[in-house]
Amino acid sequence: MSAAADPSHFHKDNPFPARITENRLLNRTGSNKETRHFVVSLAGSGLHYEAGDSLGVYPTNRPSEVEEIITLLGARGDEPVLPARATDPMPLRAALTQGLDLDLPTRKMVEVVAGKVADPAHRQRLSALLQPEAAAELEQFLHQRSFVDFLAEFPTARFAPQEFVGLLRRLMPRLYSIASSPKVHPDAVHLTVVAVRYRTNDRDRVGVCSTFLSDRVELNEDPVPVFVHHSHFRPPEDGRRDCIMVGPGTGIAPFRAFVQDRVAAGATGRNWVFYGDQQRATDFLYEDEWLAYAAKGQVARLDLAWSRDQEHKVYVQDRMREHAAELWAWLQGGAHFYVCGDAKRMAKDVDLALHEIVAQQGGMDTAAAAAYIKQLKKEKRYQRDVY
Repeated sequence: MSAAADPSHFHKDNPFPARITENRLLNRTGSNKETRHFVVSLAGSGLHYEAGDSLGVYPTNRPSEVEEIITLLGARGDEPVLPARATDPMPLRAALTQGLDLDLPTRKMVEVVAGKVADPAHRQRLSALLQPEAAAELEQFLHQRSFVDFLAEFPTARFAPQEFVGLLRRLMPRLYSIASSPKVHPDAVHLTVVAVRYRTNDRDRVGVCSTFLSDRVELNEDPVPVFVHHSHFRPPEDGRRDCIMVGPGTGIAPFRAFVQDRVAAGATGRNWVFYGDQQRATDFLYEDEWLAYAAKGQVARLDLAWSRDQEHKVYVQDRMREHAAELWAWLQGGAHFYVCGDAKRMAKDVDLALHEIVAQQGGMDTAAAAAYIKQLKKEKRYQRDVY
């Protein structure tokens, strides 16, 4: 077996140089979001994935931001530096482009700059942020800035290239839920990615990896370092089991993979998909596919929630409550329940709705409902892929 065909040859520490073969916008004109569908070719890699796995992607930073940092440092870009955990020096420009995270400055950066600035007003401002009672203000201050902001806002704080690099963390890979099944696409991975763009502190910001894929990778040309991250998030092993999937927004990605996988395998268990976003007219990701599955009966139930299509916002957990009796019947019949998406709000709201439905429909008190759901988790019938 050749090295290229050996699945163990490519991994997180030795990613495969994949090519992007498709990059298309999923939202329609008028949407507030920019969600893109990517096809990543794994041809020749020997890599294998399963429905429920994620793809790790190593991005590079925006050249414009890298060049601005070099200029603000008063550097040329070819100075040798040794980033964190690196074994050999590399040119400053290369380290800032592909090795270091330019976002999410920490309290340490404020402390260092406060000790360097010559301007008394700047020093006083930063010192005030470091006081214990200013913790919330400091958090907001850091949240609105990247490392380049400190160089631009406090120009009297001078850094040698190595000193600045020493304050930066490694640029870590981003993990994206795979939106395809290997039974249908054995040599490619599909991704569903929101291109993150926003503005803080009078500066345009971007999601490093999402805009790397969206804006800077040339189709079929530029190598994109990737690896497969294997997961325990899996469709039911028993194809006769029913499957309830809750995935609003890009949380739909693994469930596109699940349904592809189950249809290809001839699974006889029913599929119930809860999906939602802001507006049906602009944000129904993979609409044609989902409607086709529903028309063929391959998705037995497709319940949709559009938060901005009416005066009162409607979310997936609201649709769950509307169909509480049937959802309970599916669970009692052995169905598996899955959630994918935002961990901070959506997943918590869905979990709360599930507890309420179990208590209400099962005639249980709060403790008994919690025990029932704990048992679902123990049996791997309640799984979450949240971020």
